[in-house]
Amino acid sequence: MKHRIVVLGAGYAGAFAAGNLARRLSPADTEITVVNAVPDFVERMRLHQLAIGQDLAFRKLADVFAGTGVRLRLARVTGVDPERRTVAVTGEDGDGELAYDTLLYALGSSVAHHGVPGVAEYAFDVTGRSSALRLRERLAGLGEGGTVLVVGEGLTGIETATEFAESRPDLSVALAARGELGAWLSPKARHHLRQAFDRFGITVHEHTAIEAVEPTRAIAADGTAVPADVTVWSAGFAVHPIAAASGLEVAETGQIVVDRTMRSVSHPDVYAAGDSAYAIGDNGRPLPMSCGSAGYTNMQATAAIIARLTGSKVPTTALKYYGNTISLGQRDAILQTVDEEARSKSWYLGGRPAARLKSGVLKGSRWSIAHPTFGMPKRKRRLAIAKDRSDAPVSA
Repeated sequence: MKHRIVVLGAGYAGAFAAGNLARRLSPADTEITVVNAVPDFVERMRLHQLAIGQDLAFRKLADVFAGTGVRLRLARVTGVDPERRTVAVTGEDGDGELAYDTLLYALGSSVAHHGVPGVAEYAFDVTGRSSALRLRERLAGLGEGGTVLVVGEGLTGIETATEFAESRPDLSVALAARGELGAWLSPKARHHLRQAFDRFGITVHEHTAIEAVEPTRAIAADGTAVPADVTVWSAGFAVHPIAAASGLEVAETGQIVVDRTMRSVSHPDVYAAGDSAYAIGDNGRPLPMSCGSAGYTNMQATAAIIARLTGSKVPTTALKYYGNTISLGQRDAILQTVDEEARSKSWYLGGRPAARLKSGVLKGSRWSIAHPTFGMPKRKRRLAIAKDRSDAPVSA
């Protein structure tokens, strides 16, 4: 019987990992199945653009995996049983169960409400296509002078606020920051960021913790009411509780605790990548939830899976946090690099050069996902394990 590899999630981490596994493992020995709730590859890093009304082309996953041998199951994951090595799913074909020999968990994350009253009922977010489309519809109905409040001063909040202000100058855009805007940036990059906000006319409410969201306003901790016809919540991410409920060892964040090879420390048949993985980077710190981390962790996970299944030595790939490229609308951006302690370096790149770099990153990600068979070896690697499902992978 073929070794069954199941990949949960087809975002940046899952889609790339599935293609990489298909490129390098022989189909005579392996059966690769990807489970995803929607039929398209969703570029999460561009959903704020979709929300403000820009047209994005979504590539069908069926087209992405055509000719690779990867099986696509359109369904929502409802549970994982690592003892029985099964995954419970529900979809158009009804409820079902998938058995696996090796599981790669890459379900990603969604918006974190932090228990703030009114967020679930009245706020919008850009962490998923459906939520971005709801926001798009709401923003389309706002007339001149409509107020939009973005809550959160992280990467998503900054990119969302600047994209909205540039695309819809008729709206009044504001951002609520718990601390100082861009406090984690170098002084020069912080100055660049503030200049961009001033240029777009974005109002910044610094040291403002939002503790409640209402239909037409948000309430700060000091009782101040901030007008908002639309509140966009971008105050962090949270993983789905499926992993914690399954019995896998998880961190306080709910992420799966993995070793240096992205293997679950509690269940060796399970690997995690992307936002779902609680991985320690080369600097000794947990990797942040980001597209960059998705790339590093999925490369390490697939390398480890392939090596163990083929009886090879597990290679160590880099798990480094180099910094961030932050879009400030379509023609401006900031590239901020960090040192080994994740502190911002004094040097930064801004303006059009940084914007072109960010555009290149986005295009490169799209191309990599859309061409999973690129560089496919003529001879794929055979497995060094028994074909019986009861046999465990060979340890490196």
